[in-house]
Amino acid sequence: MGKREDDKTGWCRERWLGMAGGLLVGGMDALLAMALGIRFMADEQDVTWLGLGFYAVSFALTGYLFGLVLEARRRERRQAVVIREQLETVDATRARLAQSEKLAALGQLAAAVAHEVRNAFAVIRSSAQGITETLPEGDTEGRESCSFIVAEIDRLTNVVNSLLSFARPLRLAPRPVDVHELLDHAQLLARQELDAKQIRLVRDAGTRLPPIEADSDLVVQVLLDLLSNAAQATPPGSEVRLEAQARAEEVQIEVADAGPGVPADLRSRIFDPFFTTRDKGTGLGLAVARQIVEAHRGRIEVAEAPSGGACFRVSLPAAVAETGAAA
Repeated sequence: MGKREDDKTGWCRERWLGMAGGLLVGGMDALLAMALGIRFMADEQDVTWLGLGFYAVSFALTGYLFGLVLEARRRERRQAVVIREQLETVDATRARLAQSEKLAALGQLAAAVAHEVRNAFAVIRSSAQGITETLPEGDTEGRESCSFIVAEIDRLTNVVNSLLSFARPLRLAPRPVDVHELLDHAQLLARQELDAKQIRLVRDAGTRLPPIEADSDLVVQVLLDLLSNAAQATPPGSEVRLEAQARAEEVQIEVADAGPGVPADLRSRIFDPFFTTRDKGTGLGLAVARQIVEAHRGRIEVAEAPSGGACFRVSLPAAVAETGAAA
């Protein structure tokens, strides 16, 4: 409202500035005419002042009209900006609506898939393990086949669980959480995968980090997914960095790897559902991570790490203000 009033005042100012400029030019013209001794006569009457006044009024009117034209052009530009902003808002709303419809459909599909497939997976896995126990000691081929069946069943079960995690509405149980505890928990869970590739995890977190208001289990899930992605992208023997620092009224947690990184043209799509650059990826890990972070009123971004790999940054609001208010 205030901005609209300021724009209206600016428009009115231009017409009056135009009139003032016209009067100034007309006055200067009158002074120049008097200095040159120019006189206006009508029926042998000296009407110089009347003529000069007419010129001054004419210049003032011309300036006023010129100001009106400038106002109209500015108003048109402003209206064009407003229309463009409204169109962008409509497009964004339409995209969110389409995304919501997609999620709703995905939720129904995931529930149906989970209901029909989970029990079958459990039966097949149990049967494969039972067959393994009955095979002779020398039947290496049979044991490898059963192991392959179990591994594939576990992989498909993870896919179903990812679908359910993405489609199921999040239920947060937020509380003030120490960031160092979150990092310790995520590091403990990711240690086996990192050690398997001989990857060093380098921790760099400030000693005085404010707590965050968060569901600790869900935030640890996000960090574990990011560390798992970093382990898969990082060559054996390299390092993955896990850093945290306080910024203004939020805490930023970064996971940086030494892999090939994410191309700039793919960074805007990396968090989209079902988008993946891996041969066996589901494209839901980062989508679920973004869903969790945004549910905490935070944001997740990807950039280039100093080592040239990918750097995922999770920014979550600090709980300092709420804690202080409660005290």
